[in-house]
Amino acid sequence: MMSNARCWRLRRAALAIATSLLSGCATAGSEADIVTACPPVVEYRREFQARAADELALLPEGSAIAEMLADYAVMRDQARVCLAKSP
Repeated sequence: MMSNARCWRLRRAALAIATSLLSGCATAGSEADIVTACPPVVEYRREFQARAADELALLPEGSAIAEMLADYAVMRDQARVCLAKSP
């Protein structure tokens, strides 16, 4: 029975060469042509914010909803920064 180890070595070498040649084609960063779209930030009236704060205070300690709202606050801050940076 013949061994096919030599065949596999040739394939691996060809794959390594092809990978090396193809990676050399990328000379510029891929982020140069990215267009950034900032999500809109909904503005809430003071009365509505106060009502939401009252409802949040009624939730049990460690509520999943409270944790989600904290994440939402971070995303709103990030969206504001994005909007401030956009032309």
